[in-house]
Amino acid sequence: MKQVTIYTDGACSGNPGAGGYGVVLLYGTARKELSEGFRLTTNNRMEVLAVIKGLECLKEPCHVLLYSDSKYVVDAMNKGWVTNWRRKNWYRTPKAKASNVDLWKRLLELTEIHHVEFIWVKGHAANPENERCDQLARAAINAGDLQEDENYRNV
Repeated sequence: MKQVTIYTDGACSGNPGAGGYGVVLLYGTARKELSEGFRLTTNNRMEVLAVIKGLECLKEPCHVLLYSDSKYVVDAMNKGWVTNWRRKNWYRTPKAKASNVDLWKRLLELTEIHHVEFIWVKGHAANPENERCDQLARAAINAGDLQEDENYRNV
């Protein structure tokens, strides 16, 4: 399997509010950057979507070192929260539904294709690739051509 390194970040201006994600993919000397902005969403949705978009770029099964400053994403995957939510029909507790189920389902499908190691990095701590992802996410918010996050529900 090829080894790919992916850095991701999500951002929101207000939460909920306008949001965006940034992704940096590294393979050997190759580098690819992705970003996209949305009119109304949440920071957590953008964090998960960044991971999805990075993994969706891969054309074959890969071993991925995925760096994120989102404890929500890294802990949900590494501590098995997402698989527990799925097993409980997408409930965190008997009365509390899990959030962002549409995105978690997509991410779980991708982790069946790729071997992904989720690694937490401290945000805004001088990690150049994490900082670049933040710049990409914020630039996407400010670009003006914001899309609709069709599955976001402001409840």
